[in-house]
Amino acid sequence: MPLNKYHCDICALDISRITHIRCAKCNDFDLCIPCFASGSEIGTHKSDHSYRVIEQPSFPIFDKDWGADEELMLIEGLDSYGLGNWQDVADYLGNGRSKEECEKHYHDIYISSPSFPYAKRLPFDIDREEFQKRRKERIGKFSTTDRLVPPQKQKPVVSTPSCHEIQGYMPGRLEFETEYENDAELTIKDINFDEDISENAEDVIELKLTILDIYNSKLDKRAERKKVIFEHGLLDYRKKLANEKKRTKDERELINKTKAFARLQNSRDYDAFVEGLLNELKIRRKIAELQKWRQNGFTTLEQGQKYERDRSQKQLTMKNPLSLMASDRYISRHTKNLTGKLPQSVSQEEYISFNQTKDSISKPLRKPIISNISSASGLHLLTLAEQTLCNQLHILPKPYLVIKDIIFRKLIKTGWQLKKRQARELIKIDISKTSRIVDFMISQGWIKNKDST
Repeated sequence: MPLNKYHCDICALDISRITHIRCAKCNDFDLCIPCFASGSEIGTHKSDHSYRVIEQPSFPIFDKDWGADEELMLIEGLDSYGLGNWQDVADYLGNGRSKEECEKHYHDIYISSPSFPYAKRLPFDIDREEFQKRRKERIGKFSTTDRLVPPQKQKPVVSTPSCHEIQGYMPGRLEFETEYENDAELTIKDINFDEDISENAEDVIELKLTILDIYNSKLDKRAERKKVIFEHGLLDYRKKLANEKKRTKDERELINKTKAFARLQNSRDYDAFVEGLLNELKIRRKIAELQKWRQNGFTTLEQGQKYERDRSQKQLTMKNPLSLMASDRYISRHTKNLTGKLPQSVSQEEYISFNQTKDSISKPLRKPIISNISSASGLHLLTLAEQTLCNQLHILPKPYLVIKDIIFRKLIKTGWQLKKRQARELIKIDISKTSRIVDFMISQGWIKNKDST
């Protein structure tokens, strides 16, 4: 209840917040304006008694937007409902004040006052009529519905097994099964402040107060950790884990390094901070890629993109043992000066450990119509002589490498001897092209036939 509540002594109307009349002769006798205007009398009060007009102090004293009557009602509301129950205080205050406004005004004017515990009075040169006009406009904007409907409270975290088993969190109590400094209460459970007449009573009280200060500091740290957990949504463990799995390895490592800063920022600021670092990481990667292109002599984006495509294709080709076998560097290293036997540095298993078998390409190949292979994929794996051969036979580099691989696998088994008839049985393409390929390999010294027919 308010500290000063007034009712009309004639009709019992609540006149605490409105202008009313006070009798100067009768003791503690107040009337509302309608009863005074009608000349109402009761008991010893007569209509011809002297009177005083009691007006509400609706002028600013501490804040230009708050009248003295609102300041008084704010203090009355806090006295009635307690510090922290800002919604109840705002409802009691009325006048279009929200709970956020009440809390902010109390902390700014009273708690943060330079003359604490007293509020500092400031001079305001504001006309009373102008101040009342502004107040009416504010109250008009604040509808009754908005004032009466309480704000929606944040829905508590669902009491699921993930909350109880993983974090040990109890949503209904907003507490954890094991809190930070879980044994902090043990140090104060036996403290009491009974009267002590001993000589060292002051020292004992000071010691107890010090213990309470230590306990309060532990509670502050506990509250800070809970605030970080709630603001950053750390209770939703599965969602956080799923989001991290979508990141690359480098991004996850970067995010893990920044988690120490999460307790210093709110969720929105921390997310913006991490997003900025991830953007920086992407920019650095792009700069490094462009520098690599420049070092390789590329001056346009198209050239660099083509280089990346060819490099990726080469890596895939090198991972494939068939293509590795077909590379000219590999062949020239093991076929130079052959005498019909395998070189000692190469085992037969090294050549025949392939994933593909002869059956995988036993079907006839579709004859490609090719006029120029200069832009074909895999061209860099061929020697100049092989490129000329493929251009003449209208064969793409990759099919040629497969044909070359099949022939070399056969050569390993036959001691580098292969006739054209055997080659035609291995490769189901045009006979003339098979003969040309065999003749080419003979000219390169890869086939050691005495009779190649």
